[in-house]
Amino acid sequence: MTTPFSHRPGADDHAAPPPGCPAHGLTVNGLSSKSPAAESPAADGLRPNGLRRLYGPEAESDPMGLYEKLRAEHGSVAPVLLHGDVPAWLVLGHSDNLHMTRTPSQFSRDSRRWRAVHDGTAPPDHPLAPVFSWQPICVFADGADHERLRGAVTDSIARIDHRGVRRYINRFSNRLVNDFCLDGKADLVSRFAEHLPMMVMTQILGMPEEYSERMVQAARDMIKGTATANESNAYVMGAMGRLVTRRRAVPEEDFATWLVEHPAGLSDDEVSQHLRLVLIAAYETTANLIANVLRMVLTDPRFRAQLSGGHMTLPEAVEQTLWDEPPFTTIFGRWAVGDTELGGQRIKAGDALVVGIAAANVDPVVRPDLNASMQGNRSHLAFSGGPHECPGQDIGRAIADTGIDALLLRLPDLQLAVEEDELRWTGSLMSRHLVELPVTFAPRPPQDVTGPPSPTVAAPRPQWRVESPRPGSVPPGPVPPGSVARGTVPGSATDPAAAPDPASAAVPPPVPAPAAPVIPAQRTGAAPQRAWRAVTRWWRGD
Repeated sequence: MTTPFSHRPGADDHAAPPPGCPAHGLTVNGLSSKSPAAESPAADGLRPNGLRRLYGPEAESDPMGLYEKLRAEHGSVAPVLLHGDVPAWLVLGHSDNLHMTRTPSQFSRDSRRWRAVHDGTAPPDHPLAPVFSWQPICVFADGADHERLRGAVTDSIARIDHRGVRRYINRFSNRLVNDFCLDGKADLVSRFAEHLPMMVMTQILGMPEEYSERMVQAARDMIKGTATANESNAYVMGAMGRLVTRRRAVPEEDFATWLVEHPAGLSDDEVSQHLRLVLIAAYETTANLIANVLRMVLTDPRFRAQLSGGHMTLPEAVEQTLWDEPPFTTIFGRWAVGDTELGGQRIKAGDALVVGIAAANVDPVVRPDLNASMQGNRSHLAFSGGPHECPGQDIGRAIADTGIDALLLRLPDLQLAVEEDELRWTGSLMSRHLVELPVTFAPRPPQDVTGPPSPTVAAPRPQWRVESPRPGSVPPGPVPPGSVARGTVPGSATDPAAAPDPASAAVPPPVPAPAAPVIPAQRTGAAPQRAWRAVTRWWRGD
């Protein structure tokens, strides 16, 4: 059993300095967080006290590698350090995560229980403050309060017209593709994955006028633990406050109005906070999911072959990606209600715990073979679990599979423009996403955004038709050179190659003697295959 902290999370320390005391910093195993030693991590990411950070170069560049080191060192629950070297527990095991998320009586979502908040080691200006600071929303509530607030959210989600949402997804996908379809190249992260979810979600919430590059970047920044996270949070909340004010005055058929008018009687602050929650949760997960699925399609031969061969549908590809590359790597957090044990570790009251989504999805206990297909299996933790499981996950799935389907329909010849090992990621405590996904394709003309996406060819093709002429007659109209109309017998009077030269058309051809009826030959097994391949090549624009 690991005993990682001399000043353990939840341990009583009557000699601790008062919160905010400038003469003292966080002390972990005798090291002040303000001392030079504490500020200089070892090359392998270890603090001198032997604990690993969930932030910094190692955590951002290779989070999965870090999780496996922690699993090997501590088992299914590992002691870690958050930003500012604040102690916490990372839950790595699949079953341990399920137990934690499904047992709010032991592991609460109320961040006011966190000892680090009370002793000042996690102050209000902490980089993760937008994530852990208590707010009047269902995410930080348990019991009756949680039921009241979450009920307002789930009831409002249930009123969303999913058919209408798919029309928006197709329209916005077309608009985004139109912006680069003539270029023959694009970065699918910055020009598609990062923008489609925000365009759709601002429409659903009732604030399409707030969609902008600034909103996109603020939504990503506020959960990363950066120096500007609090500023980005303020920007997003400003937009939500303006929306609530408008909907109190002029109701519309949108998500904001449904929350404002819900029988639960949410205050303006509660409505604003829940609008932010829905926007950020849906945006970040879906943007990452789209980028991850596209990367898998472009780099994994099995993915593309199964999709094009009909052995895997796009929703199944999305589900496989939720196992392999979940949009959120972790979710912070849970707080221990009392002293307990989890994964062989002694957890003290007030300790912070982190839901290890990505680590749980590759837990050897439930997934010994990482190469095995997980089709049809939705027991991953990509959307957490228990009473706080993401209520809007189906909207995220719809945005991802509909948007990607529209993109691949418009540009079926997408190819990665760089080597796979040149792709770069950026990471934070909660998520990891691609920096760029550069692709090339044959340029294609824009489409009308009011209609559904449709396949387009990369270059003009010769006109052709399929018809069944009457026996003994020549098909009307010109036939392209080298082509033979359906029903034509080579060398016969209906064969265009055997037709007389126009210059000798005045001389009537000799009338052939009546021939015995010809019994058509039976079609061979290869004929349907050739026809199907021809149709497939035409459909893809090859």
